[in-house]
Amino acid sequence: MVRRRSTPWIHRWSRIIIAAIAAIGVLETAYLTVAKLTGSSVLCPTSGCEKVLNSPYSIVFGILPLSLLGFAAYLAMGILAVSPLALNPETNKGLRSQVENWTWMGIFSLAIAMPIFSAYLMYIMIFQIGDLCVYCVSSAVFSIALFVLTIIGHEWEDIGQLFFTGTLVAMVTMTGAVGAYNSAAPTVSDSAPGIAAPAVTTVSGPAEIALAKHLTEIGVKEYGAYWCPHCHEQKMLFGKEAASIINYIECDAKGKNARPKLCQAAKIQGFPTWDINGKLYEGTQTLEKLAQVSGYTGPTNFQNSLPK
Repeated sequence: MVRRRSTPWIHRWSRIIIAAIAAIGVLETAYLTVAKLTGSSVLCPTSGCEKVLNSPYSIVFGILPLSLLGFAAYLAMGILAVSPLALNPETNKGLRSQVENWTWMGIFSLAIAMPIFSAYLMYIMIFQIGDLCVYCVSSAVFSIALFVLTIIGHEWEDIGQLFFTGTLVAMVTMTGAVGAYNSAAPTVSDSAPGIAAPAVTTVSGPAEIALAKHLTEIGVKEYGAYWCPHCHEQKMLFGKEAASIINYIECDAKGKNARPKLCQAAKIQGFPTWDINGKLYEGTQTLEKLAQVSGYTGPTNFQNSLPK
């Protein structure tokens, strides 16, 4: 009697584990996508998350949040992993076998594309943005785990076909990634070195201008970055005329008139940060608070307010 070879446990559980990792990836990327579309801040232990997630590289092809593409990839991976499990092996044995074979090739293709794209993103973060985002790093770890599980979690028969498919997917992924980020890469003008922050479109009233002059006269500094949405929000509170009066210090080396060494010397951790009489105030501040902590005694009928 010939004993039937037992199925390795990793082959029995690989689809479940892949689906579980994909589900975590779906939750993470959904959270980042909602935050990106609503302009909200994300929970992060460092300022790197905000810098990366609000950089020009967080949008691909000029319209799509990068996190939305990640969401689609994780969702597709999860669906491919669990779809054969929904078929009864007793009544749909033939169909289930076909679906398993087809979905394994889909899983393999995604498992090749995702870590390659993540590796390129890591290169962008380290060498272009100059900072790391824990969400992006964790996503890269998820991608590698999915790749390893895909390779060891299934008995692949045609290695030659697998190699050919993997090479083709890798080439297409790299071409797409480079093309997407060449269009997203910020450009620097020769006549005005550095990337300018978005234009301030609100109008300053007499009270905003008076407060801005007062802050400048007593030596108040505002530290920020061109890509920071909260810095832009702060400028919008002051209005175009008043914002131009504020002693603003650009902390990102790629920003216009950047002075990153001043930010490093001041030990700035987040943006915007106000230095008022030697005390640091992080985050967007209401004009009323800036007036109060700076000893401003002028008019306070400020006409701009934070968006609800």
